[in-house]
Amino acid sequence: MTNLASQGMKQMNYSKRKRAILHIDMDTFFCSVERLRDPSLEGIPLIVGGNPNQRGVVATASYEAREFGIHSAMPLKEAARLCPHAVFVPPHFDAYLYYSRLILDILERYSPLVEPSGIDEAYVDLTGSQTALGKPAEVAQRMRKDIREKLGLPSSAGLSTSKIVSKIASDIAKPDGFLEVSPGEERQFLASLPVEKLPGVGDSSKSVLYNMGVQTIGDLSLIPPEVLEGKFGFQGRILAEHAKGIDRRAVEVKGKPKSVSREV
Repeated sequence: MTNLASQGMKQMNYSKRKRAILHIDMDTFFCSVERLRDPSLEGIPLIVGGNPNQRGVVATASYEAREFGIHSAMPLKEAARLCPHAVFVPPHFDAYLYYSRLILDILERYSPLVEPSGIDEAYVDLTGSQTALGKPAEVAQRMRKDIREKLGLPSSAGLSTSKIVSKIASDIAKPDGFLEVSPGEERQFLASLPVEKLPGVGDSSKSVLYNMGVQTIGDLSLIPPEVLEGKFGFQGRILAEHAKGIDRRAVEVKGKPKSVSREV
């Protein structure tokens, strides 16, 4: 998947009936902003969260820190034990919100249909922008380039016909990559991935699915929707569709974030 993430999959042939949905996700956003504030933090294990000698959890860890097994929501003391030479900094939410708004400003230059999803990611519907701006994959790369050149921030992106597939693709493309899934190849793209890669499958539902013999998204796609509904309620039917790459949700314009309470 690494080569796919760096090179992208074959060029999509979109039509008026095929949507072009981009999911763009800022790479270790809090760490990236802290490095803009203090360039000396570049290239070293960096943890945003606060003082490791006090109670608290990791908000974001740089990729250098993640190599030591550190991840978001881990207790700061545990992170310090795993990587004692890491640099710990307190979060600066006003700065993150400021850059989040600038990122959305750039995205909205390419499409009026931008849906923020948290402070560091967004969906962009490029379906109607093809005539004016060109092929969606090329537009997506220009957007990432603009964010990098104008703000100094790295991002990863996934492009497909649906939200769910694009989000998974952007995750696989990390760090600083782009992955495109062509129309008609959604189910094939998802099939070999671990079932926990599917948004909505947490630790509890993963355990239930593993007990059912379901380990990959492809396995999940073979389970009848009514069986999954019996296990998970209405969410089970959603999982059944998403496992096949089916996601009819539209990109909904919600406006720029006005607070960081959700992230906190």
